[in-house]
Amino acid sequence: MEIKSFSKKQLLTLGWWCGDNEYDAIICDGAVRSGKTLCLSLSFVLWSMYRFSDSDFALCGKTVRGVRRNLVTPLKPILRSLGFTISERLSANILELSFGGVKNRYYLFGGRDEGSAALIQGMTLSGVLFDEVALMPRSFVEQALARCSVNGSKFFFNCNPEHPGHWFYREWILKAGEKNALYLHFKMEDNPSLSPQMIDRYKKLYSGAFYRRFVEGRWVAAEGAVYPFMTDEMYRDIPKVRFEDYAVSCDYGTVNPSSFGLWGLYEGVWYRIDEYYFDSKKQGFQRTDEEHYSELERLCSGRKISKVAVDPSAASFIEVIRRHGKFNVVPAQNEVISGIRRTAAALKEGRAVICRNCRDSIREFSLYRWSGRADKDCPVKENDHAMDDIRYFVCTILDEDCGGFFAVAASR
Repeated sequence: MEIKSFSKKQLLTLGWWCGDNEYDAIICDGAVRSGKTLCLSLSFVLWSMYRFSDSDFALCGKTVRGVRRNLVTPLKPILRSLGFTISERLSANILELSFGGVKNRYYLFGGRDEGSAALIQGMTLSGVLFDEVALMPRSFVEQALARCSVNGSKFFFNCNPEHPGHWFYREWILKAGEKNALYLHFKMEDNPSLSPQMIDRYKKLYSGAFYRRFVEGRWVAAEGAVYPFMTDEMYRDIPKVRFEDYAVSCDYGTVNPSSFGLWGLYEGVWYRIDEYYFDSKKQGFQRTDEEHYSELERLCSGRKISKVAVDPSAASFIEVIRRHGKFNVVPAQNEVISGIRRTAAALKEGRAVICRNCRDSIREFSLYRWSGRADKDCPVKENDHAMDDIRYFVCTILDEDCGGFFAVAASR
């Protein structure tokens, strides 16, 4: 990786610990692709190797896989070019770095949920870096901070903004002075590797609350329409083509509506070409699992379906599909907020297209709203059944076919 230049804010991130400053922590937040992650992780390594030897440190992310992807992989070529020796113990999630007779150990941790705090208990650390700290539970972060009992230890945080009631915003960013932390807010323009064309591309990728957070870098409440860009011109007629593949996504309900979507793949784009929507309250009666399965077969109407992604809470319906042995059924990924963001990106990029005959989906797109709560991101639990099945499709089938996530990257 070749780095030609750093911005002033990136240089400050790299060298904030130099000299006589007495900060205990650094917090870098702001827009996506603003260059904060690479500079902060490089700063962490240089600080730790300069100030300590034969010591233990922690690199933390939401998952260990994410730590390797976001921190370790980009750092390796840079550190090797600087003369570092790198040794990795993959099974133990330990990275060992050596330079000029100094050697330190870096443990990789994933702070996925409340139970993750137990993973880091009992350790003694000289410093910790949190990548995307706003995605980690407070219990995990505070347990990791408590492990830093060595004199001179410091905390390194980076994140993209979330809602203004988020604990990290309230306890660390608003109280940076009390915490003796240096707070740096990044914009996309602070990353010299991003061209104006790429910045413009990111501005077109996001909308609504995600635009205000990921482009403007603001901690704002999600309000208004969840998908405000889904206007009439976003919908298409069913293309008259020979589809390369078919898949189905299902949100299952008994009292609540059930929504199934049939998707066809053509030249890298998935089209929602048909759907089944049953609202027992409107119809005045409920359908059994077997009756819903019959509707699933009717929706597929003889097509070869590669995968059926189903609401993971619908265990009985998943079992009915498996028992019939006709479809490859999988429980859908069900992270709501990240799923909405991924769905919005897929729709705006044209990788997922809703056809005009899918009237219940179109109706829900016009009605689906954020709750407007400042303390928590959540959509209103109404008019969300087709919205859920579309989200299941994007996260479980579309994005999985692209390697599990979608990102736009600029060459450095």
